[in-house]
Amino acid sequence: MSRKIQTFQQFKDELEQNSDLQVEFREDPLKAVQQFEQRIIDDKWVYRIVVTVLGAIILLIVTGVIILLSRDGTAATDADKLVPTIFTAIGSGAIGALAGLLAPAPQR
Repeated sequence: MSRKIQTFQQFKDELEQNSDLQVEFREDPLKAVQQFEQRIIDDKWVYRIVVTVLGAIILLIVTGVIILLSRDGTAATDADKLVPTIFTAIGSGAIGALAGLLAPAPQR
């Protein structure tokens, strides 16, 4: 089957128009429906690259913050003013994205 079915209405229309599909559906309905199922693409390399990049971002931000704080001999209360807000935002976003990717998928 060259046409991709995305809705039940499209499947119904295809079933009405295609006599071969009608015969196949009468013989084994599950097999006829399964040919239209979309398989999940399992691309582990993209997942690994994203996790690696997010981990590297987190490490670079932590290293940058440590360098910024160690460069100046200021008190701990003033140290917070030296860390740019963008580091906090990017670091928080990267940690949240990494946690979302590494969390197990919910089971039904």
